[in-house]
Amino acid sequence: MYELLVKNGKIVTADSVKEGDIAVKDGKIAAILAPGVEVEAEKVIDAGGKYVFPGAIDTHAHLNDPGYEWREDYAHGTAAAAVGGYTTIIDMPLQNEPAMTTAELFDRKVEAVDPNAYVDYCFWGGLIPDNFDELEDLYKKGCVAFKSFIGPVSPDYSSLSYGQAYEAMQRIQKFGGRAGFHCEDFSTIKWQEQRMIKEGRLDWQGYLDSRPVIAEMLATVDIIEIAKTTGCKAHICHVSSPDVAQKIKEAQQEGYDITAETCSHYLSMTDKDVIKNGPLFKCAPPLRSQEEVDRLWSYVEDGTISGIASDHSPCSYDEKFHEILGKRIENVFDVWGGISGIQSGFQVAFHEGCVKRNLCPCVLANAMSVQPAKAFGIYGKKGDIQIGFDADLLIVDPDKEWEITADSLLYVNKISAFVGMKGKGIPVCTILRGKVAAKDGRVTGEKGAGMLVKRIG
Repeated sequence: MYELLVKNGKIVTADSVKEGDIAVKDGKIAAILAPGVEVEAEKVIDAGGKYVFPGAIDTHAHLNDPGYEWREDYAHGTAAAAVGGYTTIIDMPLQNEPAMTTAELFDRKVEAVDPNAYVDYCFWGGLIPDNFDELEDLYKKGCVAFKSFIGPVSPDYSSLSYGQAYEAMQRIQKFGGRAGFHCEDFSTIKWQEQRMIKEGRLDWQGYLDSRPVIAEMLATVDIIEIAKTTGCKAHICHVSSPDVAQKIKEAQQEGYDITAETCSHYLSMTDKDVIKNGPLFKCAPPLRSQEEVDRLWSYVEDGTISGIASDHSPCSYDEKFHEILGKRIENVFDVWGGISGIQSGFQVAFHEGCVKRNLCPCVLANAMSVQPAKAFGIYGKKGDIQIGFDADLLIVDPDKEWEITADSLLYVNKISAFVGMKGKGIPVCTILRGKVAAKDGRVTGEKGAGMLVKRIG
């Protein structure tokens, strides 16, 4: 007897959408059956003709736990992920106290967060100038990639120069790891910020002009070239520009293992939202034009982008509007940069891609499940609807209309640029290893049900 049967669904993979049933045993997909095949199961979920996706993987989340739980903690952040359709999140090493830059801190982090996780989780390892000797030990502990910045970052997490990135990638290549980068050229941004301040351009257009596409382009191209030289696998975080995506595509076509992600906000919001609404829409890289948003979708469709992440970067209301850690916000450059989106990412991507642009749901299965799992070495366990994979499933009602409200958010701080957005197509049931983790906007799974996931390849 099976533990669970999900029947009458339209099963979505990267290759097809087909009607069928999914049988689960021991938390794994045990059988994929033709419609109507009679089997016995302890629990039956009737998908009622809705889409059944593989559970989504968030390749980029900041849950701030331990250390800054008043911004977000694992209980709230992973609960929101479950409601939003993410069954695995890959947590960033910064905005923790301390940042996870050593193998010892890896163990401390697991101990702190594991009892509170509602979905499965992986870790990015830290990559800063003074922890190069720790990287291989972090890899052996199970880190799926290493995160660094080629651009400004908070005082407690240092950026790399290009020379340091070169050495780091030489080291990471030797043990087969992947280096990930926030690509915005440090010197370009710092000069532009000083220029804007000197010229008195302290409005939101000034912020946008301080982080032009060329800053993202310069850093991305340089990291790609270092990756080519060292042979190191690289990941470009939160791509905002289709022109940058084209450079990544060209490197992929040349045979280099360069992966990339974008975010739901880069696929749905524009620079005009920043100018009109201000603080809640501040992120880095910044939002781009509508024309760029539309073109960026083509790189999701063709598989260049292997992740539609949330880059969930939560903060308090005060950090957007009043002060950060006791320092008063004087102008747009002081405002906390980041958008909270881990609960909203999948539904926004579905509406923008499948509803507005009429893309096949297979595109999202590929971009939000299959390719992320492959990029971060967990494919075979996560990322697809195949026999032997974890039974991580996401039932989506393509016809259900929605509006994102503050009250519906499960975050510690119920603020988000996505509040007020409307659309159609939403997760209605999230299944983690054969157990219902969330249903109809509510968490139904147990705290602590989430498990640490390590690389399998």
